[in-house]
Amino acid sequence: MDDATEYQKLRRSLDEAQGSREGHPKSTNDISTVVYSAEGEDLTINCEVESKSSVQRDQWGKGVEFLFSCIALSVGLGNVWRFPFIALENGGGAFLIPYVIVLLLIGRPVYYLEVIIGQFSSRGCIKAFDMVPIMKGIAYGQVYSTALATTYYACIMALTIRYLLASFSEVLPWTYCLLEWGSSCVATGETAVNNTSIVQGVSSAELFFTQTVLREPETLEDNGLGTPSWDLVLCLLATWVIIGTVLSKGIRSSGKASYFLALFPYVIMFVLLIRAVTLPGAWQGIVYFLKPQWSQLLNPHVWYAAITQMFFSLAICFGTLVMYASFNDFNKNVHKDVIIITTIDSLTSILAGCIIFGILGNLAHETNTSDISQVVKGGAGLAFISYPEAIAKFKYLPQLFAVLFFFMLLVLGIGSNIGMASAVVNVVKDRFTHLPHWLLAVGASVIGFLCGLVYMTPGGQFVLNLVDFYGCTFIALVLAIAELLAVGWIYGVKRICSDFEFMLNVKTSFYWRICWAIVAPGLMFLVLVYMLFSYEPLTYRGVQYPSAYYMAGWFIWGLGVLQLPFWALVTIFQQPGKTFYSKLRMAMQPTANWGPLQTQKLEAYILHRKREADYKSPRGGYLFDNIFG
Repeated sequence: MDDATEYQKLRRSLDEAQGSREGHPKSTNDISTVVYSAEGEDLTINCEVESKSSVQRDQWGKGVEFLFSCIALSVGLGNVWRFPFIALENGGGAFLIPYVIVLLLIGRPVYYLEVIIGQFSSRGCIKAFDMVPIMKGIAYGQVYSTALATTYYACIMALTIRYLLASFSEVLPWTYCLLEWGSSCVATGETAVNNTSIVQGVSSAELFFTQTVLREPETLEDNGLGTPSWDLVLCLLATWVIIGTVLSKGIRSSGKASYFLALFPYVIMFVLLIRAVTLPGAWQGIVYFLKPQWSQLLNPHVWYAAITQMFFSLAICFGTLVMYASFNDFNKNVHKDVIIITTIDSLTSILAGCIIFGILGNLAHETNTSDISQVVKGGAGLAFISYPEAIAKFKYLPQLFAVLFFFMLLVLGIGSNIGMASAVVNVVKDRFTHLPHWLLAVGASVIGFLCGLVYMTPGGQFVLNLVDFYGCTFIALVLAIAELLAVGWIYGVKRICSDFEFMLNVKTSFYWRICWAIVAPGLMFLVLVYMLFSYEPLTYRGVQYPSAYYMAGWFIWGLGVLQLPFWALVTIFQQPGKTFYSKLRMAMQPTANWGPLQTQKLEAYILHRKREADYKSPRGGYLFDNIFG
C-alpha cells in the first residue's frame, strides 16, 4: 500500500474515531484520538490539523542567531558572578572536577533534551508540556522561578550601572580609604612595600561596596531592610528601560543583538586575564582554583553546588531554552549547536574562575593572608569587589578599563535577562494572543521594576540571597527531577527519540538515552535527598535571618513547587472520562494537538506514529524498551 492510500485510510479512521468519541462530537478542527495495538502495546495518537490560516510562530532571522542567543543567555552573570563565588565557597579545585562531570552527565544531556522539545513542538515552555499534560505544573513552576531570577538579575545589572557611572571619576572611588571606614582599610590602589607592612585588613573595594554603595547593615534584626537608595533605584529604572526596549522589538531584534551580546565580553575577559596573571601572587590563586582535590569527590555538598550551578550556568530547567528553540526551523540540526554552546559556557566559567582566583591570589599576597578562601566574603558582591581590585592595579588608564569591564558585565546581564524575561513574556503571549507584544514587554518591565525595589534597600542583598536559594536553586532542583521523570518515563525516552528521528532523520545514541532516563534524574535525586537531610538555616555572610524571613523563603519555595500537584489535579478533572482512573490515564497522554505546529509536518507525523505502532514492538520489559527500544 503506498503512502497516499495509507494516509487517506488513516484520516478516515481518525474522523470516525473523533465522531464516536464519548461526549465529544466531531468538530471542524479535525481533533482526533485513535488507539492502535502493536503486539500488545497500546499507543495513543492524538492529532490536530490546524487550518492554513493559523498564526505562524516567529522564527530567527538566521539559524546562527539561535546559537549566539543561547551563548548570550547561558554565558552571563552565572559564569562571571556566580561561578567564581560558588567555586570559592566549595574549595576551588574541589569544585571544578564535579562541575565538569555534572556537565557531561546532566548539563549537556538536559540542554539537548530541552532544545529538542522546543524545536519539535514550536511551543513555549507551558504549551510544550502538552506532551505530558498532567505534569504541566512543572512549566508553571519554572516560569515562576525564572520570573524571580529575572528580578534579582536586574538588581545585579543596576549595581553594574552604578559602578559604570562611578568609573568615570577622576580617581576610581574604590581605590582609596575613607576615614569612616577605620584603620583596617587597605587601599586597593596602593601596593604594600613588603609583606610585613600589612598584618591584616579589609580592602577599600570591599568597603566601598558594602558601606557606600549598599549601606549594608550587619543584621536585619534592628532596622529591617531599610528604605531604597535613590541612586540605585534610578540605576534599576535604567536597567528595565534597556530590557523593555529590547523585549518590545521581538525575537528577531534580540537575535540580531545577540552577535554583540555574545562576542564582546570575551575581548574584555582576555584583557583582564592577561592583567590578572601578571599580578604578584596570582598563580597561587589560580593553582588553588585548578588543583584537583580528589577527596572532595565524596563530599555530597560539592556535588549539590555543582548541579545547582549548572542550572544557572546553562539556564537549563527554567523554560528559556524551550522558548528559544521553539523559534528554530523544524529541520535545524541542533546537535552541533548544543555541543558548541555547552563547551563555550563551561570554558567561559573556567576562564572567569582563572581571572577571579588570580586576583584573589594577589589579594592574599597584598593583605598577607595565606588562606585564599578567606580573602573576601562570598555572595553577590564578589564581582563588585575582586574585579575592581584588578582594574585598580592597571598602571595606565584604569578608568577606561573600568568602563569597559562594567559595560561588559552589563552586556552579559542583558543577554541573560532578555532570555529569562522573554520566556515569561512569551508564556503570557501564548495564552493571550490578542495582546500586542510591546504591551506585554512594557508590562513585564514595570512589574519587574516594582518587584526589584526591595533589592535596592540596604538589606537587599539579604533578600537576594534568600530568593536565590528558596526561589531558584531549591525549586530548580525539584522541578528538574520532575521534568526528567515526566519526559523520560511518562512520555518516554523511546518516543522522544522517535520524534527526534522524525524531525531530523537522526537516531539518538545510548549516551543521551541513558543520561535522560537514569543518570541525570538519579544524580539529582541523590543530591536532593542529601540536601534535605543536611539542611541548615540559610545564612548571609555568616549571619542568620530573622524567623519571619525563613517563613517567607519557604512560602516562596512552596508557591513554586506546589504548582506541580495543583495543575496535575486541574488537568485530571478536566478530562472527559467517567472514572478517576480513566481521567488519570488520559491526563498522562499527549493532548489532541501535540506534534509539529506546521500542518504538513503534523500530517506526516500522524503517519509516522501509525507506522511506529504497526511495525515496532518492544524487545523486553518497559524499562529496557523505553531506553533501548
